[in-house]
Amino acid sequence: MTDINFNNPSFYRNRELSWVEFDARCLSEARDKALVPLFERLKFLSITASNLDEFFMIRVASLKDQVHAGYEKPDIAGLTPKAQLAALSERTHEFVREQYSTYNRSLLPALKKAGLEVVPRYEDLTEEQSHFLDRYFMDNIYPVLTPMAVDTSRPFPLIRNKTLNIGALVAAKDGSEPGLGRSAGKKKKSAAKNVAKNAEGKAGNKKSGDNRPLEFATVQVPSVLPRIVALPDAADGHKVVILLEEVIERYIGRLFQHYDVICAYPYRIMRNADFSIDEDEAEDLLKEIEKLLKKRQWGEVIRLEVPDDIDKRLLSILVQELEVGEEDIFRINGPLDLTFLMKMYGMKGFDDYKAPAYKPAPLPELDNVPDIFTAIRRKDILMHHPYTSFDPVVRFVQEAAKDPAVLAIKQTLYRVSGDSPIVAALAQAADNGKQVSVLVELKARFDEEHNIEWAKMLEKAGCHVIYGLVGLKTHSKITMVVRSEEDGIRRYVHLGTGNYNDSTARIYTDFGLFTCDEAVGEDATAVFNMLSGYSEPEKWNRLLVAPLWMKDDFVKMIERETAEAKAGREAYIQAKINSLCDPVIMAKLYEASNAGVRIDLLVRGICCLKVNIPGISDNIHVRSIVGDFLEHSRVFRFCDGGRDSVYMGSADWMPRNLDRRVEVVFPITDEDLKREAIHVLETEFADNVKAHILQPDGRYEKVDKRGRVRVHSQEQFCKEAWERVPRPVEVTESRVFIPAEPVREDEA
Repeated sequence: MTDINFNNPSFYRNRELSWVEFDARCLSEARDKALVPLFERLKFLSITASNLDEFFMIRVASLKDQVHAGYEKPDIAGLTPKAQLAALSERTHEFVREQYSTYNRSLLPALKKAGLEVVPRYEDLTEEQSHFLDRYFMDNIYPVLTPMAVDTSRPFPLIRNKTLNIGALVAAKDGSEPGLGRSAGKKKKSAAKNVAKNAEGKAGNKKSGDNRPLEFATVQVPSVLPRIVALPDAADGHKVVILLEEVIERYIGRLFQHYDVICAYPYRIMRNADFSIDEDEAEDLLKEIEKLLKKRQWGEVIRLEVPDDIDKRLLSILVQELEVGEEDIFRINGPLDLTFLMKMYGMKGFDDYKAPAYKPAPLPELDNVPDIFTAIRRKDILMHHPYTSFDPVVRFVQEAAKDPAVLAIKQTLYRVSGDSPIVAALAQAADNGKQVSVLVELKARFDEEHNIEWAKMLEKAGCHVIYGLVGLKTHSKITMVVRSEEDGIRRYVHLGTGNYNDSTARIYTDFGLFTCDEAVGEDATAVFNMLSGYSEPEKWNRLLVAPLWMKDDFVKMIERETAEAKAGREAYIQAKINSLCDPVIMAKLYEASNAGVRIDLLVRGICCLKVNIPGISDNIHVRSIVGDFLEHSRVFRFCDGGRDSVYMGSADWMPRNLDRRVEVVFPITDEDLKREAIHVLETEFADNVKAHILQPDGRYEKVDKRGRVRVHSQEQFCKEAWERVPRPVEVTESRVFIPAEPVREDEA
């Protein structure tokens, strides 16, 4: 074994390509006619589009930055940034074709059969629908539109990130040269005009013998208007809808009086949104992030989406002005930006094609108690969201805000909901004279602006607000309430695997633990002292804390299992995580597998390990569950000589979590709660409905259910949660509730 190089690049897969396979697993749900209701499939396809957008803005953008900087160091799989971009270009183009094949060949026919028709581009409408659309355009759309010409006095405009636009080539009816820029003179033509005049197809403007000079113009599809426009029903009673950009295309001639519109096509761009902050030089982190947020709209264009039948002259203009390469052009067979499908899901009248939303079960431990602190003193409480309600977490902070015995509240906030009751309770606590300290992580990607507003509001309310540590993101999920009681000061702690976000708590699977264990309380105090000052404890009682200690703790636990296996004793590791790509952890897992440790991994997203490498990963099994809820919790189980050590927390096995973030992982010490956690793991590893199994070639395949008892872990947890409620209830047989927002890359 000592001769094996466990860091051999051939043992690993590229992180970015592995992520695309996660989105492919989401796409497989959109294609699943047997198990997923039609409108839920729309949601899944929408999610794949949202996920891919963010992937380009962050991960692809980062690789492009590395190439521009001349960075050539290969990744763990031996691929340079340039090689990664080439492989990703091929795979993402293939993936987009799969998306639109699903939309055109599977979903559209099924929608029509269900009574909903989506009008394709240029399809004829009935007379009634045409009259309706004519009025709708003039009354609702036309006043909002701003057509922008491009000429010597009007340069190519800033096309904002992720917006939908329509580009057009126009020609003056009288054939005059300056066209839209009549007032600008004739000395200098814009780049767009030159391209339009000289690009492919200059022999004619699609009209025989038409050699009039062309000019480029563009109009942004207003995001303030509904993307889906409902038309009068069809003769057979079917509901009919048309997309907003299609309406604008049909009437675009009304925006350019005295001009013929030669062609008009929608287009959409993605910009580099991965900015870095020089925190050492920033005098005020909040103001520095506010400035950088504005720069996102000016980032390099890294992706251009256009219809596959776009006029070549128009495409040539866009390519030149936006400075994109051929590999960054995505020719789309269908409507651009499939996230509109999430809005379509909300249409009324199609409940039979949707699964009923699941209602989280109340927590029996909190029945018949005067306050939540009494319940926590009795026994540690483990919550499994969304199967059990997130309300006790909100109640924990709300009661603390009002309780005269509470002296202080300390909490970390990474992502919170738009109208957060927890933030409101923290502000109330400060107003009531409590000592309130809140770390608001301003660097939570794509939530920066949101978190800035919360930080300002909390400061105005009198809370002590911390913006995080220089060079680190604070990703831990921890709340501590300090209370004065008859027998002295007592610390109540909530530790979680997910954010303090009451909205996503209904759709992300996460664990939360309430405890007033003295050792945990001491550790919690040390965490907050580390965040607010410069204090680092010499040791931790119970918690595993990154970035300085956690990786070493995990390595020691893996090495302990390896030693047990070498000694001929039982040894196993189970881990449920979002992503696995840390080189040190993976090499240690390979070493453990080589020694005979049984390793079962439930990895929702990125997994850079390979399975079934002879002598390396024979004992490693990897699966991913993509189901009704988004799997988000992190749980770790080690045999530990037969004692079963179980940990939960906010950290994945990724370099950024273990080396560049403040993370907290906590043990489950109560034996009853430990059995609950192990039951969850065992059920998920037995899932044969929503589980995908990693194959040696990197593909994921659904479990072969033939001859097996059906195990749908999420359905089972929903049923079990309500069975614990001590009163008669009606348990829903199946439910689907998919997030209307992408999985943030920070959380991937």
